[in-house]
Amino acid sequence: MQENTSKTVCRNLADLLVAHGVEAVFSSPGSRNAPIIVALSSKEELNITPVVDERVAAFMALGYSLISNRPVALVCTSGTALLNFLPAVAESFYRKVPLIVISADRPVEWIDQDDSQTIRQLGVLDNFVKKSYDIDDRDDVSSLWYANRQINDALLLAVNGRKSPVHINIRLCEPLNGLINQKSHERVRVISQITPREDIETALSRQLASDIASPRKIMIIAGFNSPDNTLNKALNKIAALPNFIILTETISNLHGADFISSIDTVLSVMSDDSKRVMAPDVVITLGGALVSRHVKTYIRNSKIKEHWHVGLSHTTIDCFCSLTRRIEMEPAIFFRQLASGLQPHRIPSDYKQKWLEIRDFALKTHDDFSVRAPWSDFKAFAILTELLPRDCNLQISNGTPIRYMQLFAGKRFHRSDCNRGVSGIDGATSTSVGAAMAAPDRLTVLISGDMGAQYDIGALTYAHKIPNFRMVVIMNGGGSIFRFIGSTENLPQMEQYLAINNTFPIKELAEAYGIRYFEAASPQDLNDVFPKFIDRQQKSAALLAIYTPIDDNATILKKYFRRTMINN
Repeated sequence: MQENTSKTVCRNLADLLVAHGVEAVFSSPGSRNAPIIVALSSKEELNITPVVDERVAAFMALGYSLISNRPVALVCTSGTALLNFLPAVAESFYRKVPLIVISADRPVEWIDQDDSQTIRQLGVLDNFVKKSYDIDDRDDVSSLWYANRQINDALLLAVNGRKSPVHINIRLCEPLNGLINQKSHERVRVISQITPREDIETALSRQLASDIASPRKIMIIAGFNSPDNTLNKALNKIAALPNFIILTETISNLHGADFISSIDTVLSVMSDDSKRVMAPDVVITLGGALVSRHVKTYIRNSKIKEHWHVGLSHTTIDCFCSLTRRIEMEPAIFFRQLASGLQPHRIPSDYKQKWLEIRDFALKTHDDFSVRAPWSDFKAFAILTELLPRDCNLQISNGTPIRYMQLFAGKRFHRSDCNRGVSGIDGATSTSVGAAMAAPDRLTVLISGDMGAQYDIGALTYAHKIPNFRMVVIMNGGGSIFRFIGSTENLPQMEQYLAINNTFPIKELAEAYGIRYFEAASPQDLNDVFPKFIDRQQKSAALLAIYTPIDDNATILKKYFRRTMINN
């Protein structure tokens, strides 16, 4: 017999997590959650990673879930521990990631009684979870039946429909350290769910195809998305049609010869007249929030008549202020049916061809500028995107890195991800470490800014144990984006309070965490040091600091966006 916690509800929770396909757990230490941890640790099927900092733990769980495509459990003790999960839970909600948040709590009668860690936990995550569940540890038949039903419901809800986090709050009474000899034949009721695949009727798919057939000009725009071969094939089939143009972002993980993957590069060479002529009749969007402010401004100003959004949404998303149709289904299924419905429609159109001509011109000006650009953030990204191995999992932090990667989106990697659910920079390192843990046989490379890297530096505590993790930090004086965007670049307080050029001891920190350290401050440096940094034979994590000129980066990027204009 094996010793386990005496709390039946905790043992049942562990059994149900396994039954519903959870394999990874990220737990933070505490006393109130000790019975939960004891129960989880008794299950050989669960891989538990202890992480002291709850914010780091939550972002690691997010990264792991995204790459593994499985629900991941997240466990904390009572009090403010749960509040530290909130940034990652919000990101998970908007990125449709099924985190199972499990918090230990005090009995309800002790809340607000000036006793240790007796805060109001129930409902604190309600804005960013599908549902919250409040369960106590009573051991009578009725209470255990209720707890079983609630936990089953939470685990089903997280992964069905629009995937999202759920919160299970478990109130645990003293004693917390009670142990029993668990009988190996203990069983718990598991509730399964069968959800039929949702598609659209053939007649409707044909009607929708007819609505957007040539000569109507159709633009498909893809935001962030996990790799999906079915979706990619369907969109490539549609892209062959002459009246369709498909715009994809770096983190859409969609690729095609007739796609426009460097949206900002292309739109920045177009005059107002050219944009007006090339405006679509219908825009169809899929995926999450867009990075490109250029395309958002373009479509909003074009005042299009029809906008369809495809995907499982939590609300009506009208980012372009022109939404006319919500299509609530998985994009892969919809576009596969749409592609079939469009095949009979072959009326000639030059819409796609004109867009591709603009794209080719824009990419030529991009390449010319890249060759001539002096050492800067731009030049560093131009070199990096050529040197990075194409089979890596690329993680990109918010702020400057994701915007530069948009300019070099033509380079295809195994997958590319960024925390664009809420676009925060506070958890990129932790997310990447979790992602690397989920794919131990593939290199995971994080590209971060120096300001973003300062947020969750504690994640390096775990990174040094992960041999497939590589981290690039652009050392550009902190908050380089604030020196570029119009809303902040001329503020007198900008350098002191926004683009904070603190001395960031990145070398000392890397060495303190046991991570191999490299640095570069010129194109030659970067080309010379990169093979040593990325070397797969070295079974240890590595960090590369790239130093660029603080005062020149914004100026060079502005020059890039003033490249030769094209008129139609």
